[in-house]
Amino acid sequence: QVQLVESGGGLVQPGGSLRLSCAASGSIFRPYVMGWYRQAPGKQRDLVATITSTDITNYADSVKDRFTISRDNAKNTVYLQMNSLKPDDTAVYYCNCYVRIGATTYWGQGTQVTVSS
Repeated sequence: QVQLVESGGGLVQPGGSLRLSCAASGSIFRPYVMGWYRQAPGKQRDLVATITSTDITNYADSVKDRFTISRDNAKNTVYLQMNSLKPDDTAVYYCNCYVRIGATTYWGQGTQVTVSS
């Protein structure tokens, strides 16, 4: 069983920065993909960024050149550095882990990010 715990959300002004963290516990077998998704009120949950167990990254067009996903294997943690934040980035951000063996998906509980002046 894998557990994901997000942290780092909060209120920030437009143009500001935040770093989200996702700490993973349990056995995560390679290959896997870890990622961040977000869901704004009344909207579907959308992909923000992913990183594979071989460090291949992928970003939604709306966050390219502003957000960076990375991971620290020693800490079993994935990060999302968010710069130049916009009000449209306001959403609950969820950490996700997809383990290809068994095709199992895990979700964190989510962390709120609000971009407002």
